Amino acid sequence: MKLYYSPGACSLSPHIVAREAGLDLQLEKVDTRTHSVKAENDYYAINPKGYVPALDLGAGDVLTEGPAIVQYLADQKPASHLVPAAGSLERYHQQEMLSYITSEIHKSYSLLFSQATPDATKDDRRAYLRKRYKLLDDRLAGRDYLFGDAFTAADAYLFTVTRWAHAVKLDLSDFANLKAFMARVHARPAVQQAMKEEGILN
Repeated sequence: MKLYYSPGACSLSPHIVAREAGLDLQLEKVDTRTHSVKAENDYYAINPKGYVPALDLGAGDVLTEGPAIVQYLADQKPASHLVPAAGSLERYHQQEMLSYITSEIHKSYSLLFSQATPDATKDDRRAYLRKRYKLLDDRLAGRDYLFGDAFTAADAYLFTVTRWAHAVKLDLSDFANLKAFMARVHARPAVQQAMKEEGILN
């Protein structure tokens, strides 16, 4: 399998999941400004959506969208318990959390990264994100991870997008549970490995 990624982008989430699961995964860096890759040149020819991540499964089959990719990767190694078993209620709760992170957290960062976004709009988005993070901070009270003591694909996704907060001047310092969660995930060996491979370990 080959993962198309951009350092520190949302593609870090499936990269972490793959390393946590111990999967053999080839990496292909994407230049998101020119939408090109070193090996194949035109990234649009691989993923018409133009953004990362994309997972090449071989035989011309490419899977896109982070929440789908992390579930696919985790399912390759069920013993990793990175996602619950298909069909279980726990699996649907995992999908619920992945959906929340992608729609309410991940996508809310987009306007904050754009230089064309007016300051007033950015302030509104920061306030919106703080409300959405409040729910997660409350959920993390007394828990190591989103679903208790076990690290899951949803934790990889939340960690990945929350790393962007400093870059967009989103102050989350008063969310103690979230802060502890971020430090806990950052310290995991597989997370360190993925970040080192992307050149973003700090």
